[in-house]
Amino acid sequence: MTSTISLDGFDVVLGRPDAWPAEQDARRRPAATLPPAQPEHWLVHADGRRDLLPVRRWHGPPEPAIESVAARCSGPTIDLGCGPGRLTMALAQRGLVALGVDISAEAVRLTQGRGVVALRRDILGPLPGEGRWAHAVLADGNIGIGGDPVRLLRRCGDLIAADGTLVVEVDPPGAGLWQGQAYVLSCSRRGSAFSWARVGVEAMDRAAAAAGLRVVDGFRSGPRWFVELARR
Repeated sequence: MTSTISLDGFDVVLGRPDAWPAEQDARRRPAATLPPAQPEHWLVHADGRRDLLPVRRWHGPPEPAIESVAARCSGPTIDLGCGPGRLTMALAQRGLVALGVDISAEAVRLTQGRGVVALRRDILGPLPGEGRWAHAVLADGNIGIGGDPVRLLRRCGDLIAADGTLVVEVDPPGAGLWQGQAYVLSCSRRGSAFSWARVGVEAMDRAAAAAGLRVVDGFRSGPRWFVELARR
């Protein structure tokens, strides 16, 4: 039995959920995990870059980087492009009001399966609580959604309260800003092309300013980089 989640319209096929070890905290068990033997899924960019999609990680419990993002949040938080919902779950476990949003019906189902709230919506369309969220989060490369980081950041700025913040996962220093077409490659199957973007940490000041935001902090968790933005 399989299920799928969607990355900009490309269905990534997932395996049957496995049981997690009994010693794991039941509250942290994922709704679905991947069995050992699964095809690799790659995000292929038009400039030749290929990123291995960490599908297993998405379906696991919140890893340290995600826990560090959740720790930055102190009020109602919207998880944009929530995927299978491990960040939404981490937020809820901290006693916060948390909402996951994803365009994929399967991702929403998996997030709800973790016992948290999620809606199937386009993050560029109308969303609940606009202008009242204490925090919004774009993790796991979701700054690339739509291929226009400034437009996406401006949209996120509309979601947060006047004193709210936006936490964004970015590429390491030196990555710059790239916008173009990408597609998902799974085994020999190639998905349709879609608009995507990459933003390095050094490019966020300029992108944020163009969107009416400002960088207030930056932090790392292992090899992963994040910035925190607020309204100007």
